[in-house]
Amino acid sequence: MLEKFTLMQSEIAQRPHLLRLGAPFSDTVLVQIDEEEFYLTFEKGHLIDVTQGLSRKTPWTFAMRTDAEALSEFWTARPKPGFHDIFGLVKLGRGRIDGNILALVKNLRFFKEVMALPRANEETLG
Repeated sequence: MLEKFTLMQSEIAQRPHLLRLGAPFSDTVLVQIDEEEFYLTFEKGHLIDVTQGLSRKTPWTFAMRTDAEALSEFWTARPKPGFHDIFGLVKLGRGRIDGNILALVKNLRFFKEVMALPRANEETLG
């Protein structure tokens, strides 16, 4: 999983529309997959750091929590209904969003597109 998040760093830099969408976004997001935690730190739309590991001391603005199987389906080129969207995962009971929901909603399109970047790579490969 770490390599997918690290790949996002270069992918964001190559997509000017994402940098434009993310320009007002400078926060740390927790993405929890099963028991693994990943802290994604954004600065003006750039993903500047990805840290893996459990840490009760790392502050985050909002969190997206899901399981590896659901995220794997989310990242396929054509996800099943409900697995196509982060809120779809929540509705199916396969995801949870915690923390400052307003910060997520203010930057929703940016965050959704960033989380779907591995899906785009699947489409170009296959």
